[in-house]
Amino acid sequence: MIELTINGQTHRLDIEADTPLLWAIRDTLGMTGTKYGCGIAQCGACTVHVDGQATRSCVTPVEAVAGARVTTIDAIGQDPVGRRVVEAWVARQVPQCGYCQSGQVMAATALLQQTPNPSDEDIAAAMTNLCRCGTYNAIADAIRHAAAG
Repeated sequence: MIELTINGQTHRLDIEADTPLLWAIRDTLGMTGTKYGCGIAQCGACTVHVDGQATRSCVTPVEAVAGARVTTIDAIGQDPVGRRVVEAWVARQVPQCGYCQSGQVMAATALLQQTPNPSDEDIAAAMTNLCRCGTYNAIADAIRHAAAG
């Protein structure tokens, strides 16, 4: 049994210790907002927060986050910074296909929690998630919008 705290709720899961956190979130707990993209931590679609740090859940074993606070896209709106990011995403109409956007929002929220007024260089350095639709300019604009207000 692995005990995980996800979105403020404690879950005792009967899964293997090396199970990727992504599969515990999606398959075991049924929270499908966190997406599978590549499975090798390159695209960022699976980004969650572990104790406030943006983390690629597809390569993070559940045993590594036992005792940590995990936040998924499903609860990011409960955080004031996360709520501002989501509002900025809507206001700036960032998504096209939307598949990567949960991971983008999670990465942007972690950035703004650590750097409330990021420079363009800070944004470029932090936002390493891939977007097949190429919405990078809109993403950066939304981050600046969320930082401003």
